[in-house]
Amino acid sequence: MTAHHIRQEVDDEGIATITIDRREKRNAMTYAMLGAFNAAIAAIGADPKARVVIVTGAPGSFCAGTDLSDLQDTPQASRGAGGPAARRGAEAQTWPLLRLPKPVIGAIDGAAMGMGAEFTSQCDVRIMSTRSRIAWNFGQRGLVPDTGAGSWLLPRLIGPQRALRLLYSAAFLEPEEALRIGYAHQVVEPEALQDAARAEARLYLKTSPFAAARAKELVWRGLERDVAEHMRHHLAAMAECFASDDHKEGVASFLERRPAVFTGR
Repeated sequence: MTAHHIRQEVDDEGIATITIDRREKRNAMTYAMLGAFNAAIAAIGADPKARVVIVTGAPGSFCAGTDLSDLQDTPQASRGAGGPAARRGAEAQTWPLLRLPKPVIGAIDGAAMGMGAEFTSQCDVRIMSTRSRIAWNFGQRGLVPDTGAGSWLLPRLIGPQRALRLLYSAAFLEPEEALRIGYAHQVVEPEALQDAARAEARLYLKTSPFAAARAKELVWRGLERDVAEHMRHHLAAMAECFASDDHKEGVASFLERRPAVFTGR
């Protein structure tokens, strides 16, 4: 176990896994765990061996949200938007999984509630088990979505009406409905979840990490920009890609009829 119930590893294929492992509390997050979680994301982001990231919880739960006993013991000035993370700069702390310049797959088993639901919205692709359930239950605690993902990302992923209904009602988003509305890419049995996530990750290992990082930035940042600004960034990214070693390798591998060996440069 690493610090504060957060495990991280990178295998020989280049697939990184971040696991929330506090089974006795259904992987509920304390502020110390959140700090360790963000540190693990930063470490994997800086690791050139890590090409794709899977975020998951110990089997049976993804993340049951914020540990309310820890919240009760935390001074109000240190919580949420008024806490030290916000004072260090909101941009650096906003949705670190989304800002991670690598594909992120959420492998969701069991309950993802509150902050756990917010984490699922920050993933690029979500695979759910048949026993998973997601709830933005902040209204039951007199709160709005704590990371802001539920009020900004979620409406863009599933539409304002569906997002607002989930926020107003605190109802669970079940796997079949998540798949139907496009929130989940795939639903599998619990015992197949990790294999399905790794199979998805291997698809991404076949493409350029240099291009993937820029595609991710263009897509997510594109939700914030007008078309003219987006195209300026798009053209800059295209120029970077044309000058990259990965582009040269992609062309050479095609002409030589062999698998590409990308370096991310």
